[in-house]
Amino acid sequence: MTKTITIANQKGGVGKTTTTVNLAAALAATRRRVLLIDMDPQGNATMGSGIDKSELQYTVCDVLLGDASASQALQHATEAGYDVLPANADLTAAEVQLMNRIGRERQLSLAIDTLRENYDYILIDCPPALNMLTVNALVAADGVVIPMQCEYFALEGLSSLLDTIEQIRVSVNPQIRVEGLLRTMYDPRNNLSNDVSSELVEHFGDRVYRTVIPRNVALAEAPSYGLSILKYDKNSRGSLAYLALAGEVLRRDAKQNHYVNQ
Repeated sequence: MTKTITIANQKGGVGKTTTTVNLAAALAATRRRVLLIDMDPQGNATMGSGIDKSELQYTVCDVLLGDASASQALQHATEAGYDVLPANADLTAAEVQLMNRIGRERQLSLAIDTLRENYDYILIDCPPALNMLTVNALVAADGVVIPMQCEYFALEGLSSLLDTIEQIRVSVNPQIRVEGLLRTMYDPRNNLSNDVSSELVEHFGDRVYRTVIPRNVALAEAPSYGLSILKYDKNSRGSLAYLALAGEVLRRDAKQNHYVNQ
C-alpha cells in the first residue's frame, strides 16, 4: 500500500528539501520503492537528486497542466535509487494557470493516481509558501511531515500551517493527518533550541519524531554535488540521522497498519 507524504512548512530555510531528498534516499536504501515529487519552482530537490533542471523535456509543470503524463515526466535518480517528478522555474507559470481551473487543488492527486501502485512511498517537496502548489501537495497526501528549526518564530508559523491542513482535511482530503514534526538544524548547546524543543514535545507529544536532525556541514554540502547525504558522506551525523528517521517512519507505519488491520 502506497504512503504519500508531503513535507511542508511555509517558512523557508527549515530543511524541507534536505529532508525530502535524504528521507527518500534513506527509504530507498531499505529497498522501498520511492518517488520524489518536486513542487518547488526553485527545483532544488531535482538538482539535489542529481538531475539537471535545465535539461528536462517534461516537468511536473507539464503534468499539472495536462501537457504530459506523470510517467512521461519521470526521471530516475541513479545515485540515490529513487524516481523523481522534477521541477524548474516553469512551475511558477503552472500556479498562475491553475488558479482558473475547476478542481485546481486536485490536479496533482489526479495526475499521480496512475503511478501510486508502483511505489511504497511518495514524498512531495513543497515551496516555502501556502500557495496553490502547496495545497495540491496537501490534497494528494496521506500525511504531512513538518520540518522546523527550534527557534522563536517557528511556533508562530506552525499554527497557520496546521490550520491549513485542518481546512483541507474538512473540505477536500479527509484522510490527511500530521505524521510528525521533525526538529532540524538542531544544536543542543543552544538554550533556545532546547526550550523550543521541550515546548514542541509538551504540545504535540508522540507526533514529534524522536529523531533529531543536527546541524551538519556535510548536509549543507551534499546538494551542490547532486548527492544525498548517504552517498556524499555515509558516516556523517546527518546521514545517520536520516537513516534513523527512515527507520522511525517505517516503524510508525507498521504500527499504524497493524491497528488498521486488527
